[in-house]
Amino acid sequence: MSSTDHRSAARLTGALLLSSLFAMLAGVALVLPSGLTLNPADPAAVLTVVNARVASHLIGLGLDVVGWLALLAAGLVMTTRPTGHRPQLVSLAGGLLACAGLAGLLHDAGNLALTQLAADPTDPAAAMVAWAVLLTAKWTVNLAGLLWAAATVTTALGAPLPPALRRAGVIAAASGLAAVLLPWTTGIDGPSAGLEQLGYGLHLPVMIWYGALGWRLIHDNPALA
Repeated sequence: MSSTDHRSAARLTGALLLSSLFAMLAGVALVLPSGLTLNPADPAAVLTVVNARVASHLIGLGLDVVGWLALLAAGLVMTTRPTGHRPQLVSLAGGLLACAGLAGLLHDAGNLALTQLAADPTDPAAAMVAWAVLLTAKWTVNLAGLLWAAATVTTALGAPLPPALRRAGVIAAASGLAAVLLPWTTGIDGPSAGLEQLGYGLHLPVMIWYGALGWRLIHDNPALA
């Protein structure tokens, strides 16, 4: 592949990573104040709030879909255009990132189903189905977080990066892993709404790190993708 092709692939990867960051941050900024974090501990309340704020729910969900889709696409570009001093690790990182994006999209598909279940939030049968859908969606996004953290540390170790950015990637991956482990600490009770918000906060360093990587790819064009 020519140097021009490398630069074009790098810019594309960077643009996709930045698009993912902005879309996800916009979605979180909309969802958190609206009470649309969709905690499976109280499915009836979730159906009620989705019914009352269906437009916000769909907009936030759409932004999340864009974010995960951009992450999936960035991972695919990294996988098919691996270079640098450890191209095998870069390719593996891209595959992990693409799998994280796919798991995130499956999570969003479950949350989309709630839109129709919320048509009658007082229906006990709908609440039971909603509980199963929410629980599956939460563990799917937990899987996405695990893959995302693994992709982060693999990218940090395999890509040609400055030492400071490499160290920041490892720290961000540790924060993302902590977010993944949080639900395991709650046993059969499951995470509370407050614990879920803490999880969002712990995933934030991963998102910011990939945003910084995306900015570097666009402007510095290192041989990563």
